[in-house]
Order: sequence, then C-alpha cells, then structure tokens
Amino acid sequence: MRIVGGKYKGRIFRPNKSFKARPTTDIAKEGLFNILENRYDFSNKDVLDLFSGTGSMGYEFLSRGSERVTLVENQFNHYKFILDVIKTLGVENVRVFKADVFKYVKKSPDTYNIIFADPPFDLSNFMTVPDAILDADILAPDGLLIVEHAKEVTFVTHPNFKEVRKYGKVNFSFFEK
Repeated sequence: MRIVGGKYKGRIFRPNKSFKARPTTDIAKEGLFNILENRYDFSNKDVLDLFSGTGSMGYEFLSRGSERVTLVENQFNHYKFILDVIKTLGVENVRVFKADVFKYVKKSPDTYNIIFADPPFDLSNFMTVPDAILDADILAPDGLLIVEHAKEVTFVTHPNFKEVRKYGKVNFSFFEK
C-alpha cells in the first residue's frame, strides 16, 4: 500500500499476509483525489473513513492536509495495522476506532465534511450503506459522501446520488444531502 500524494507521498506500508482487506488501487486513488483536490481545500475538512481496511484513504486525506481524519475499522488486525501506520507517520490529527461501522454512525456525535466508505464488496447489506450514513445525519451541510463499489453496482436511482467516477473495476459514487 502506497500513499500517492501530498506530504507523505511515496511512503509504502505493507500489511502482513493474513490481511484480508482489498485496498483501493493507486490508479483509483489518484483519479479520485485529482477530482477532490480541484473541488475542496482539505485544510478545513473533517473526514471520516469507514470500513478503513488498511487505512489507505485516511492516510491520503491526512497527507493532503485535512484538519482531522477519523478511521473506523472492525477487524482487530486491520485496526492494529492502522494504529502502527499512524504512529510511524507521527500524525496527531487522527482518531481511530475499532467499531462496527453501522453502530458507529448511529452513535457519532460528530459531523463530517467528507465521508468515504469502502465496504467489503460482498457485504450482505451493501446497498444500505448510503442510507445508513445519510440517515445518521453525520454529513455536514454541503458535505460529500463517497462510496467505493464494484462496477456491477449502481446507485444512480438513489435520491442523493450526484455522480459516479469509474476506474477499471472500481467505481466511486458521490452523494450529497
């Protein structure tokens, strides 16, 4: 896993072989952040990374100067890997929670400017992810929800859907309230 841009660009972290996450590809990350950097100043953005896996997307937001990043991951070895990377990077404007994403969003007292969700593609209730997040009212006014998903999945009929960006087998759907 490589950080593709910003202050920590080029830093490589290797999860152990027991890691089961599917990290977002470098090409997809670069494409997504090219779009986001043209639309947002990250220095005043509070970002939430759900289903964090390796933490790759959270590190990209940190590397690009986000005000604060919160990562939520339920798998213990993934959570521990994220903590190790954060310690290695020496960043302090980050929070990491080992928690079920659906429970976290229901109980979070915070709001976020950008929420990135990369659920496992085989998650049984995958299609409920946008509504679970939007209904929890944790997306700030004028905020952006990004859901990473397989190319076979579509959210175009969702009332809060705004656009989709495609990078090979990976798509990013954007939602606003």
